[in-house]
Amino acid sequence: MLHVSLLEHLQQRFTDFFSSSTSIYQYKAVYGGDINRCFLLETSKGNFFIKVNASIFGLDMFEKEAMGLILLADTGAVKIPRPLFNGKFNQQIFLVIEYIDPGRPAPDFWESFGRSLAQLHYNSAPQFGLHYNNYIGKLTQSNRQHSSWNAFFSAERLFPLVHKAYEKGMLEPGHVAAAEQISGKLHTLFPEEQPSLLHGDLWNGNFIAAANGEAALFDPAVYFGSREMDMAMSLLFGGFDTRFYEAYEHHFPLQPGWRQRVALCQLYPLLVHLLLFGGSYRERVVETLGQYN
Repeated sequence: MLHVSLLEHLQQRFTDFFSSSTSIYQYKAVYGGDINRCFLLETSKGNFFIKVNASIFGLDMFEKEAMGLILLADTGAVKIPRPLFNGKFNQQIFLVIEYIDPGRPAPDFWESFGRSLAQLHYNSAPQFGLHYNNYIGKLTQSNRQHSSWNAFFSAERLFPLVHKAYEKGMLEPGHVAAAEQISGKLHTLFPEEQPSLLHGDLWNGNFIAAANGEAALFDPAVYFGSREMDMAMSLLFGGFDTRFYEAYEHHFPLQPGWRQRVALCQLYPLLVHLLLFGGSYRERVVETLGQYN
């Protein structure tokens, strides 16, 4: 439930945002995530989506998420819910964003989705990373910028999580050594490419078919990186329809051998899941560390 005092606060925030009196008629719980409480807000200005979190693991979490949504939405490549405002009230943080009405996938849904992601990935930057850190799940995501993907992947993706898992007793010294060995030969594994703007957490729980039948993405963990990271993430839990990958390859062909690097790219989300959800992911992390040694 949303407390009456929070609803009153939100009504005032809506009124300030629209510069005219706004009423919240009702709200409905939306289920699916495991980090935040989510609700559909029905207001006199239309429907909106709100995330609420009372934990203290990241007071700026929604501020960073809003920045990421804007960065993605401004490309115009794919439908992204735009944020209205975020804030803190009575030890809770919240984020209000555009509500995207769900619909039935269009006949060319997957082809359109693959093309849209390719268009998103065409957006580049001078360096890998981002000028601010953000979050992936409950974990802080370091985006310190580097001039090469190999240096970024080692220093900001692989090592921080391997060492954190080791400190928590989830990995052993040999696994840390294996990560170090992988780091030493990344230049022989990854091809050189320009940084691409990534969604950062592209799995089948983070998109829907919008009312127009096309894909809409949400819950990003954005940064500029190797576009193979988004592709590998999409394959982590079963993968998307083959038409998605065919369309993507048609519009922005991936470098030869990218399928052989999928497991390497999946090391990062697997380490995230190991740290967030425990030992059930340990076997896959250990297997992957051994696969590239």
